[in-house]
This record gives sequence, C-alpha cells and structure tokens, in this order.
Amino acid sequence: MIGRMTHGSPEALRSLALQHLSPEDAEKWLGLLRAGIRLEVATDTDDAVGRLGGLPALPASAEWPVWEGHGPLSFVASIDCSRLPAAVLDIDLPKAGTLLFFYFDGQLDDGEALVLAEDRESWPGARVLYVATEEEVERGAPAGLEPYPVAPLTARVEMTATEPWHPSVRAVFAPDAPLGNRYDHPVCSQEFLDALWEFDDEVGHQVGGHAHSVQNPVEIEIAEAVLDGEVSWEDPRLSEEASNWVLLAQFDSEDAADMMWGDAGALYWLIRPQDLAERRFERAMFTWQCS
Repeated sequence: MIGRMTHGSPEALRSLALQHLSPEDAEKWLGLLRAGIRLEVATDTDDAVGRLGGLPALPASAEWPVWEGHGPLSFVASIDCSRLPAAVLDIDLPKAGTLLFFYFDGQLDDGEALVLAEDRESWPGARVLYVATEEEVERGAPAGLEPYPVAPLTARVEMTATEPWHPSVRAVFAPDAPLGNRYDHPVCSQEFLDALWEFDDEVGHQVGGHAHSVQNPVEIEIAEAVLDGEVSWEDPRLSEEASNWVLLAQFDSEDAADMMWGDAGALYWLIRPQDLAERRFERAMFTWQCS
C-alpha cells in the first residue's frame, strides 16, 4: 500500500476533515494529528536550525561512524536542538546540543551494500550521534567520501497526519481491520485519500510528528525488523511493536544538497520514546523508502 502523509495548519486540516467526514469522525481524526517541525532549505533571510551536507563538527574524542567491513558513513545532516521550536512536539528532544545523521550511501562500493531495516547486519550503516558539548571541531571527510553540498535548513511548525492504515488510526476507526490495508470507513474512502494527497503529497525533511512514509508506514517496517520478521501482519504483536516507535527525523531527496535516495526516496530515523528520553540515540532505527 503506497502511502502519503499530510501536513499543514490546524485550520486547513480541520476544514478538509469536515468536508469529507462526519463531525464525529472529523474530531476523532483531528485528535490523531501530531505537531512536527518541517525543515526547508533556508533563504538568506531565514534563521537556520541545521543543514544538509557539508562536514560534521565532532568532539576530538569522537570517531567518525564506520560500518565495519564496508567503510565510513557519509554525513547527511545536522540539527541544532537549541534552535528548534521543540516545545510544540510530543517527543522529548534535547533542549541543546546537535544531532548528526550519517548513512552509508554507496559512494565507497558503487551502491553494492544496502542498509536495510530487515537486515540486522546492515544496521551499523546508519547512525545518529548526539553531541551535547560545545567543544567540537569540523572534521574532514574520510578518504573516498565526497561531502554533499551544504544546504542550510529553516524550520516551521505544522500539524501532521498519517495514513488511515497506520496502526494509530486503525485503532480508532477499525481496530479489527487487517494491519496496513484499507478498510471500510470514510477515512479510507478514495475521495478522502485523494483530498489528502492533493492537499500535500511532498515527503520533505522533518523532525518529530508523523512520518511521511513513501510506502507502508515506516513504523511497521521497523517493528517487522525488530521482531526479526517472525510475526505476520495479523499478529497483534506487530501493531503493538509499531506503536512503540516515533519519528526522530526524516530527510527527503534534495536537489539543493545533491542528495538522491534511491528513486527520489527518503531516509527515516525512528526511536522509542524511552530511549529518546534517556538520550540513547545509538538505539535509533533506520529505514529508507522510495517510490
């Protein structure tokens, strides 16, 4: 099931919901919205909260992330937590420090080794580092890696919605429906889905909120990986595990940074709220999707 998520102002989303759903269903659907921080390439007059590409600033004691047996990871993005309007989010982001995102992008092996959620051996191919100190120095890229062009990012707060077949929405409108599939309810009607996708079909860059999944909900992909693919989609343990994960950040393909993830795809990092609260960013999980 190919998915898209919607983001926008609360007023716009309320108007859209009331056009296609009963007042009762509209209120239930609106109650599932989550605030997210939309990241866009900044102009000269925008305040930057981070950037795509360039080189990371790391403490002298920190090693550049490496996938053993394959090589160093490419630097994707940095986010300055102190500049984010994080108080609006329902996840516990640090109030200071920097989040750094790394990914083995195929530069060193011409794309032969893939980082896949379902392949545990590939998990070291994507990493999140949290740098809490101010004693960092920009680190040159390891041999063989060409840094991506720098694209500064600015932020705005938007409300985000997710697919009707996402476990959180299904639990409200059709708890007995098969996981990941459409079901007989107005939130799954083609009319409502078309209106949502017409409202917004861009994946984009984002911190927090509902993920913009290109295919099936990324939370399900992560849950399948954590459970080693040993449970079926009919098994309630898969829905339960999927509900344990929230979006930390996603990064879309971006012309300004010369980033292309597969076929115009996106990179996603998810984390359990408890691990986020404990700043255990090494426990974040990664997946990527493309159309």
